Amino acid sequence: MQESGAADSLDAIRRGVEKESLRIDQDGILAQTPHPNTLGSTLTHPHITTDYSEALLEFVTPVSNSIDGVLNCLNRIHTFVYQNIGDEKLWVNSMPCIVRGEESIPIAEYGSSNIGQMKNVYRRGLGYRYGKLMQAIAGIHYNFSLPDTFWDAWLPWGMRKEKRQGRISEHYFTAIRNFHRHSWLLFYLFGASPAVCKSFVDGRDHSLESFDEVTFYAPFATTLRMSRLGYHNSAQTHINICYNSLDEFVDSLRSATDTSFADYEKIGVKVNGEYRQLNTNLLQIENEYYAAVRPKRVIHSGERPTTALATRGVEYIEVRCIDLNPFDPVGIDADTMRFIDMFLLYCLFSPSPQITDAETDAIDFNQTEVAFRGRAPELNLRNNGNTVSFQNEASKILNELDAVAEMFDAKLGCKDYSASLNNAKAKLTEPDRIPATQIIEEMRLDDDSFVEFALRKANEHAEYFQQQTLSKKSEKLFTELATRSLNEQAEIEANDKVDFDEFLNEYFSH
Repeated sequence: MQESGAADSLDAIRRGVEKESLRIDQDGILAQTPHPNTLGSTLTHPHITTDYSEALLEFVTPVSNSIDGVLNCLNRIHTFVYQNIGDEKLWVNSMPCIVRGEESIPIAEYGSSNIGQMKNVYRRGLGYRYGKLMQAIAGIHYNFSLPDTFWDAWLPWGMRKEKRQGRISEHYFTAIRNFHRHSWLLFYLFGASPAVCKSFVDGRDHSLESFDEVTFYAPFATTLRMSRLGYHNSAQTHINICYNSLDEFVDSLRSATDTSFADYEKIGVKVNGEYRQLNTNLLQIENEYYAAVRPKRVIHSGERPTTALATRGVEYIEVRCIDLNPFDPVGIDADTMRFIDMFLLYCLFSPSPQITDAETDAIDFNQTEVAFRGRAPELNLRNNGNTVSFQNEASKILNELDAVAEMFDAKLGCKDYSASLNNAKAKLTEPDRIPATQIIEEMRLDDDSFVEFALRKANEHAEYFQQQTLSKKSEKLFTELATRSLNEQAEIEANDKVDFDEFLNEYFSH
């Protein structure tokens, strides 16, 4: 990489963060209030929206080539939100707060427009298919893309535009395949969901142990969010998404969105005049597929994600396996972001053969094992049909990251990336430094339940943001964005020309 000159572009890497947080009341119970109008329209606001639930806020930063710029933007968004949610607070953990049953989880509303109704019906379908509780889990999505100057240096000079984009997509899929192979390392380093409120698993089968009267936990868990209890959903075992090329990925994902599934046929689509789901297919839309990482392309209005990828190629990678860090006010810190940067470049530059069915099983095993038992002594993983030591495999990757850290530090004139890598190496030999261990130990030390621990952190972070002040420029910007987004939603609703049934038919016909 250094020889090609591509390392000269490391200061221009583009990043963005999407961060989810549940709104809660003073007692740590899921808020039942609607999305505050003063925050703007969840349909059209560029930075403040909702995910599954009306109470599940999602903050979206603009793309930036500065880690500090992303974090500062997240800080400003949080500050503005705290000015507009009254006595409510933001839950700081990935696993949900106190939930009074599935009926207490309000599905997000996006207005009366066709696109707004589609977003709502899609979420109704998720509730019918997987249960609402799983949809109340929150996380961090880290978006990463390399600048044109990187590809100018990395790809052969003079390559035609059409072929160039194809090669860029190939390289992104190289990184994505390796990310799947090695993502268990991120589960270990940044997993922060070793415990749950007992209300989360009420009436469900599980193998968790009681921590106290109101808390379940797994003694060696790193991220229950990414375990079979969370996003690792057995209902999607019928789906086989291929990451060996862009064409195969698009074809396999389209097949899942076009293939009806008997269990979903039993739910029905439109029952007594009310939609329960968008369709009966394995996936209602592409975004329903749960994965630790996704290839992405910004879509045009009304365009399907697979159409955007097939016609214009991969634009960026979305990392989806990072838990909220309850020890940080915005849920993620610069150290974590630097490590993800290094990890993604390592995945890009390492050999990346096609993933076989046998390796898919090994990847699934490794992710599940580290999510649920990542802190267990003498943990073993699977690699090329062999049983291997977790410690040895993790050490190998971390040592190979030395060269990547040196490139970043040399370009940026700092030691920050080497420091981040050294911190990761220390977490491997000292597991009491990883967030999952710190959460359990703090709960034990303070004799706290999971909810008491998380609510205490939520109160600390709320106090932090309530003491922040926005500049007049930032306050004016957020106020204008809120007003503008409400006007844009009203305009969309006024300009709908077809009924909802016809809208859906047109959308799925492309």
